[in-house]
Amino acid sequence: MQKVFAIGAKDHKGHLELLEIERRPVGANDVQIKVKYCGMCHSDLHHCKAEWGNCPLPSVPGHEVIGHVQAVGPNVTKFKVGDAVGVGCFVNSCRECPECKDELIQYCAKGVTGTYGSPQSDGTSHTKGGYSQGIVVDQNYVLKIPGNLDLAAAAPLLCAGITLWSPIRHYGVKAGDKVAVLGLGGLGHMGVKFAAALGCEVTVLSRSASKNDEAFKLGAKKVLITTNENAFKAANRSFDYILDTVSAKHDLGAYLTLLKTDGTLVIVGGVPEPLELRTFSLIPRRLKIGGSLVGGIKETQEMLDFCGEKNITADIELVPASYANKAWERMLKSDVKFRFVLDIEKTLSKDTVVDA
Repeated sequence: MQKVFAIGAKDHKGHLELLEIERRPVGANDVQIKVKYCGMCHSDLHHCKAEWGNCPLPSVPGHEVIGHVQAVGPNVTKFKVGDAVGVGCFVNSCRECPECKDELIQYCAKGVTGTYGSPQSDGTSHTKGGYSQGIVVDQNYVLKIPGNLDLAAAAPLLCAGITLWSPIRHYGVKAGDKVAVLGLGGLGHMGVKFAAALGCEVTVLSRSASKNDEAFKLGAKKVLITTNENAFKAANRSFDYILDTVSAKHDLGAYLTLLKTDGTLVIVGGVPEPLELRTFSLIPRRLKIGGSLVGGIKETQEMLDFCGEKNITADIELVPASYANKAWERMLKSDVKFRFVLDIEKTLSKDTVVDA
């Protein structure tokens, strides 16, 4: 076992502190990664506070992991020492169900092994994520990072990025489509970048005009202020797709009026409360509502390659490991443009004092 330092939680109060954890020895099919950066996701906080179910302790979150290969097992053929690699939301799956065989690992019928908080396949303890100096992962769940991408800004691609890329690809978004992105945060800003890069006409749906400049810089052609009743009515039947990233309760029926006949609204934001919807919001124009999780390994690699081709990364604020709790506090207030990333390699050590 290799011991590494990590930032994690010892209880469910949502407070992070310095920990020392063990990583398994490098197996025949394993890749040992020295973590350089790790993105911070809302899911990390929800998990550590046990808001989404069981959270075994101690918990080390982080599923937007970027680093370099330190060692490989004898059967590893996909990676070599020194490669820039990433690890996303899961590190194993059953590999036998129809979903896994169709490269839809994220929908594994038996449940994926999450990068943190999941039982280990060998029955020992639970997985611990990327807020740590190192991690050991089966080669089949490791991703290649294009050499031209800024590694820190590439970290959120492994969750926020693929969360928007997967529905864009699955639901058939293409050049020339009129796409609206509802919510301009960590998820929404990636939706704008991807849709614009694919040649779509992108509109950001926002409650406030304060995000106009940001939206245009990201590639949006228009901003629709949803609190402007006249502008909202004028946009009736305007869009082929709405990418809904909002994680708070909102009126789906109102937004469906913005879709053309046969239009699609795709939900990627997790809303805790049930959402109400009248069936006659859908029936008269044959509208569709869909959902989407993240993508599988094949699809995530496709996204990363596209990002390398188009030079797309996330907009981030890079912070030291000692700032982790403060970053979480700001994240809850949406006080970041648009994702926090921890500088693990330079700032996490045995002497790190969280909140220093």
